[in-house]
Amino acid sequence: MYTRREFLQKSLFGTAGITIFSALPNSLFSSDNYFENSLRNDLVHLTILHTNDMHSRIDPFPANDPKYAGLGGMAKRATLIEKIRKEEKNVLLLDAGDVFQGTPYFNLFGGELEFKLMTRMKYDACTVGNHDFDNGLEGLVKMLPHAGFPFICSNYDFSETIMNGKTIPYKIFLKDEIKIGVFGLGIELKGLVEKKLFGKTVYRDPLAEAEKMCGFLKNEMKCHLVICLSHLGYKYEEKKVDDLTLARESSGIDIILGGHTHTFLNEPVVVKNRMNADVLIAQVGWAGIRLGKIDCFMKRGKWKKLFTKTNFFSIK
Repeated sequence: MYTRREFLQKSLFGTAGITIFSALPNSLFSSDNYFENSLRNDLVHLTILHTNDMHSRIDPFPANDPKYAGLGGMAKRATLIEKIRKEEKNVLLLDAGDVFQGTPYFNLFGGELEFKLMTRMKYDACTVGNHDFDNGLEGLVKMLPHAGFPFICSNYDFSETIMNGKTIPYKIFLKDEIKIGVFGLGIELKGLVEKKLFGKTVYRDPLAEAEKMCGFLKNEMKCHLVICLSHLGYKYEEKKVDDLTLARESSGIDIILGGHTHTFLNEPVVVKNRMNADVLIAQVGWAGIRLGKIDCFMKRGKWKKLFTKTNFFSIK
């Protein structure tokens, strides 16, 4: 076992106290025979782990915190992720943005420690949140060499900035022959972030960009599953694009992993899209208090998603 200090100093894994909550059990799980027969008939299992809005929360909340005493901490999360990877064959680890800002670690190191620890945890991808601009484009560019994972953003056009070429619009992952397309959407920066911090970054309509990405990933690249890393926010009262709107207006997204609004969804929300297909929306609050887990079971050959089981882990 390693202490938090050892994890920070050596980027090794620490120990975790974990509470597991199950949500949204599919009715197919009610039949043990069905489940066992499906496994024998070449069912493929994909595990998606997700976080959002970590806000530089390296350590657990202090014991005297009135709301989140003792919760969170990257060392404990790292141990949990390592444990899951040992148990599951096909794992994707994704983040929905706002890695930066919130503790003195960011003020002192500008995001270096956050990216280094995420790299040690083997994150597969992350999208860009509004607080990731808090040290300006220069600050973000300076930190990117410490991130051993790509930043996926489909609706920020950085072509006239120093971030040009530093992000990708999508990435395709192959897990046991399952082709997973991942793209990212960021919130409108105007009015939320000072202009001098994002410069000539151009915000493009997330609904239009989502349709482009879905058409490309599903139809051209033949992805079996499409995931959106969204930093749009879960729900707004005013007329503003949120994850619920994105799900309803989309035609090819299977899963939205959300962020920005710090929404603790105790179970994912399922919304029908324009094609009357299910879109699953998940978000795990903020500060690394929870780790989301989505298990997708797909039939090899036709690659039909048969059912999904979701959990979240409260890290304490």
